[in-house]
Amino acid sequence: MRRAAWALALAAPLLTAQSKPVLVPDVSQRDIEIAYSFTGAELLLFGAILYPGGRVPTGERPADIVIVVKGPTQSITIREKEKVAGIWVNAGRLRYRSAPSFYALTSSRPLGQLVDARTRAIYELGLDSLQLSPASAAPTEVQDRFTRGLVEQRRRAGLFYEAPGAVEITDGVLYRARVAIPARVPVGRFTAETFLIRDGRVLAAAVRDIDIRKSGFERFVAAAAQRHEILYGLAAVALSVLLGWAAGRFAQRA
Repeated sequence: MRRAAWALALAAPLLTAQSKPVLVPDVSQRDIEIAYSFTGAELLLFGAILYPGGRVPTGERPADIVIVVKGPTQSITIREKEKVAGIWVNAGRLRYRSAPSFYALTSSRPLGQLVDARTRAIYELGLDSLQLSPASAAPTEVQDRFTRGLVEQRRRAGLFYEAPGAVEITDGVLYRARVAIPARVPVGRFTAETFLIRDGRVLAAAVRDIDIRKSGFERFVAAAAQRHEILYGLAAVALSVLLGWAAGRFAQRA
């Protein structure tokens, strides 16, 4: 927070000619390494709102902050199960071209009090406003059903969530929030996007990147799987056969 306060003090003289506020965001960790003992992490997202003239506007409704942390997009297929003759079978499926692997939203107030549905759709604010790009031209009601299934599946895994009211704003200038990163988080380039909102309009936005990557032995295994797919597959099969043989020998001796 001290860094954000210094940014506000240094930039204040330069803001007299600006007509719109500017966001100066930052995160506590730009790089997160996942090792075998990784049990999750907590990101602190903080920053400052720089107003024209270096002063918070008086006589106006206080501004709100919304922060969205997104993981890299990926193609995913969602399958729907149906019980037939007492057995659960795959009854249908829908593939999405670009679904975020992680999505966390935190805001100073509930989204319904900040912006309308159109603005939420434009900026993808909220789990009900994600643009998931289904690969097939399925009917709208079918897409909606599968989308709800995808969101619920990832919500249970801790990969999708919303935390309204979790952003703290101090003196109308400094803000902070915490976002939990689960142990099952995918690796890749994440983005933390901050929005400044007042009277239903987005006044300013800013983005910071976060890299989440494997380290140690996990990184070696992941790199081997990508660079030497055939050898990695053969090694995995050989290891499985060896472990099966060893388990059989142990059972015979016991």
